Amino acid sequence: MKSPHVVAVAVTDAIPVFELAVPCEVFGLDRSDLVDPWYELRLCAVEPGPLRTTAGLRIDTPYGLDGLADADTVILAACNRSVQLRPPAALLDAVSRAHRRGARIVSICSGAYLLAHAGLLDGRRATTHWLNAVDFAHRFPLVKVEPDVLYTDDGDLFTSAGTGAAIDLCLHLVRRDHGTAVANEVARRMVVPPHRDGGQAQYARPVTRAEPHSDLSPLLDWARGHLDQPLTVAELAHRAHLSPRTFARRFRDTVGTSPLQWLVEQRVRVAQELLETTDEPVERIARRAGFGNPVSLRRHFRRVTSVSPQTYRHVFRRAAVS
Repeated sequence: MKSPHVVAVAVTDAIPVFELAVPCEVFGLDRSDLVDPWYELRLCAVEPGPLRTTAGLRIDTPYGLDGLADADTVILAACNRSVQLRPPAALLDAVSRAHRRGARIVSICSGAYLLAHAGLLDGRRATTHWLNAVDFAHRFPLVKVEPDVLYTDDGDLFTSAGTGAAIDLCLHLVRRDHGTAVANEVARRMVVPPHRDGGQAQYARPVTRAEPHSDLSPLLDWARGHLDQPLTVAELAHRAHLSPRTFARRFRDTVGTSPLQWLVEQRVRVAQELLETTDEPVERIARRAGFGNPVSLRRHFRRVTSVSPQTYRHVFRRAAVS
């Protein structure tokens, strides 16, 4: 009989529950009615126990890092900040050895930090949670960070975005191993989509680094209140009592992006809120958000969020509270 594909999950202390639960759900349940044999799941303790999740659940397992030695797939799930920044040397060594012998290496959410510390992502494509993307790219400049996608498949290395994207990546691995029909059936049993359109950009909010009390704060507040008007960089510079060139330079130094990009992102945010909370047609939302017409709204909205306004509304529309 064929040996099962061994999936080994490296378990660190204070591991997030969801990111650990997803591999357990996808690979750890007996699904031999679909494929026989199904996967063999191992939870491998990175350090002596007792290990606990962020919710306080205790993890008891007979496997340590030696459980990665013959695994076909090694998964590095999300981890707490101290592990992200200072991962155990023994874990990095075990993962590097597994990769050299040909194992498939997978990270979920902030587990990408561990792959990067091991040097496996240099020159390779990777993603992580959108909240960590800027920090991750700064710390690991040799990695080709793709902050907008749900997951990356770079041959023998796989990374996922935050939390829910763990499902997308694990189903992708099943699809690669056993085909679309099997992956779709697993998704059906989990009551989740077998494939999600767009990337994690549709879930992210624009992130800027303007200080609460910076000298541009009053201007930014004013601009947010007038996004439905045809604002220009020249007008903003005039209100800031600066030349357009000086204003653009100071804006980027303070906010972290250009004035035009900031305006687009703020207008997309307004459109997101209107799509989520109202039944207004796209034409009116385009005017209220300052895009002027639906064509401009759709173009900028898709570029920022990776999906159309219609798709976004379908996913995020909230029922009115009575």
